[in-house]
Amino acid sequence: MRAAEHAAQVQRVVWVTHRLSSNVLLEGIPSAPMRRYDAFFSALSAWTSAEIGGYMGAKSTRANAPTNVHVHLYYGVDPSRYRKDENVGCLYGYHYAESESMTLSYSQDHPEGRVLRTIRRGLKAVLGYDLIHTFRNRAALLEADVIWTHTEREYLSVALLLMLKRGPRKPLLLAQSVWLLDIWESLSVFKRILFKKLLSRANLLTTLTYDNAALAKKFWNREATVVLYGISTDDFPLQPVSEWRPHEPLRVAAIGNDRDRDWQTFMAAFENDKRFSARLATQRKVAHPDRADNIVVAPVSGLAEQRALYEWADVIVVPLHPNHHASGITVLLEAVMAGKAVVATGIGGLSDYFSDDAVSYVPVHDPRSLRETVAALGADPQGTTERIRRAQRELVSKDLTTRGFARQHVMLTHQMLHKAESSERVESLARA
Repeated sequence: MRAAEHAAQVQRVVWVTHRLSSNVLLEGIPSAPMRRYDAFFSALSAWTSAEIGGYMGAKSTRANAPTNVHVHLYYGVDPSRYRKDENVGCLYGYHYAESESMTLSYSQDHPEGRVLRTIRRGLKAVLGYDLIHTFRNRAALLEADVIWTHTEREYLSVALLLMLKRGPRKPLLLAQSVWLLDIWESLSVFKRILFKKLLSRANLLTTLTYDNAALAKKFWNREATVVLYGISTDDFPLQPVSEWRPHEPLRVAAIGNDRDRDWQTFMAAFENDKRFSARLATQRKVAHPDRADNIVVAPVSGLAEQRALYEWADVIVVPLHPNHHASGITVLLEAVMAGKAVVATGIGGLSDYFSDDAVSYVPVHDPRSLRETVAALGADPQGTTERIRRAQRELVSKDLTTRGFARQHVMLTHQMLHKAESSERVESLARA
């Protein structure tokens, strides 16, 4: 397909998206916000047809110039606003990648009212990615040498932006997949075709587990590099354990809000068993039998309350539905840092992070196994102490921290740049 035909085809996709989202989501929106919404898509359409070759010409190509990396995050975690007074940097620790040889910029959250927020979120729900947030950050994205994305909701819209951009020089795209592969077979044929087209623009695919990497090969015929997730040692410093001493009754806690948490199994495992005092912290609605007076269900708010829950507990439980994207890994890492025994459903690639000698894994949807595994930990304090120590040693040896997460991105970026330079040399020789 010639370049002009390709640009025209992408323009049609953008305009059809505009009309589809207008018809499905935006009935009853006042006319003024709708005019701004139409103006947004008109600007996007005009931009795709404009001659913008040379836009990237201002990028430095000097060998000693630092690599310009743009980190495109989802709306709501702009590092300039997120926990601003605490000076925590970027939520996922990407800021640790900054050095004399690598500069980082971040996506910015543009102010928006209730109506525009509804439009943006509605369009994201229809498309599966946040096109408006990406378009607002297009200047920084296109000025970058390399773009890092945290989930598919970012990289799919960035890929579309890069496909629309004309000219020979375009940023390299590192695309990290989290949830998309788990829902791939449930998507419509149209979305699968569109997403695979957008995925073709990614220079490197990454996942958080080997399970997800295998699905990338199966569904997309693409190799994916596994990047191990990490925890902030500022928020959760390592608490070495000298001797684990459980309470009586044994204190069991679980925390989390994502859709893959299996709270039904958690409730069935511990309700009315006087050996356990259980707390479940989630913002989701959980069926709580009136007779289960040994279980408290209540959300926690903020880091202080979260730390207090870990401090209270003897054992942290991570009950999960089937998934492939390491659901629950943040809680697992936090619990290990806090020096707690951990029981988790053996699903989703968590064993990529910790061995079964460090974390106790149980079958999916098995409340009896969950209950007896937790009870066995309480009955063997010495053995449980050693499991906690082993988990902490594995965390340290694998550097499962935000610094380690950033370090992996730096290494992969150098590999991407080297590969791109090699490809340019080959193309230059072929043209000679």
